[in-house]
Amino acid sequence: MFLLQIDWDPIKFIDLGFFKLHFYSLMWITAFVLGFNITKRIYKNEGQSEDALDSLFIYSVVGIMLGARLGHVIFYQPELISEDFFSIFLPFKFKGGFEFTGFQGLASHGAAIAMIISMYIYNKKVLHKTVLWILDRVVIPVALGAVFVRIGNFINSEIIGKYTGSDFGVVFKQLGETAPRHPAQLYEAFCYVFVFLILFYFYWKTKKSEQQGFLFGLFLVLLWSVRFFVEFVKEAQNIERADWVLNTGQWLSIPFIIIGLYFMFIYKPKTKLS
Repeated sequence: MFLLQIDWDPIKFIDLGFFKLHFYSLMWITAFVLGFNITKRIYKNEGQSEDALDSLFIYSVVGIMLGARLGHVIFYQPELISEDFFSIFLPFKFKGGFEFTGFQGLASHGAAIAMIISMYIYNKKVLHKTVLWILDRVVIPVALGAVFVRIGNFINSEIIGKYTGSDFGVVFKQLGETAPRHPAQLYEAFCYVFVFLILFYFYWKTKKSEQQGFLFGLFLVLLWSVRFFVEFVKEAQNIERADWVLNTGQWLSIPFIIIGLYFMFIYKPKTKLS
């Protein structure tokens, strides 16, 4: 009867005395390391230099992390701006006493916006191609990275699902739970594996990488469609908006899906006049 119920009570970090190594942080590190190696293979295939790859890594890390953090604050926790401003940019909590927390509260919508901005700057300063050229390629490792980020959320017992109302689901013991919930984080992680595989296939096995904007658009449609539907079984991250027909994550996903469809089926790159 309880074979489909899992009691989840993991160790979140390793205490090294002077430092706590959080498994959530390890998931982010894993995402960036794997992403770097995938991009290295793509850059080698495209004849790009290692210097351009190293610069891309720096722009990506800074842009995605900063954007994810700012996105969380703006969309879900704006009170931090007035109550604990420095905790927005630093892995510490100052309100109520100094405490190392790691970078908690990272929003994927903010990361997506920041990725586009950082790739624009990177292209202008380093690559000198087009923004869509780089976006068509970086979305492949980004999709894989999203898998590990959601696994990290599961380890942290955060971004949890709604109660299943049955014996199926995960009981998040660290939250004081006794009833099973949907493991929404794992639903997303599982789906993102397929988003990655689809993008990987289209890049290596088809000519779609030559259609500027297509892979970027496909990424937006697939990833944010997954996010939109999984949100139906998630608890609202902002309690004040819990009674909305669609939650914040879903409303923010819709524009990305529309933009993705535009780049897949409508967008035509401008041709230079001779």
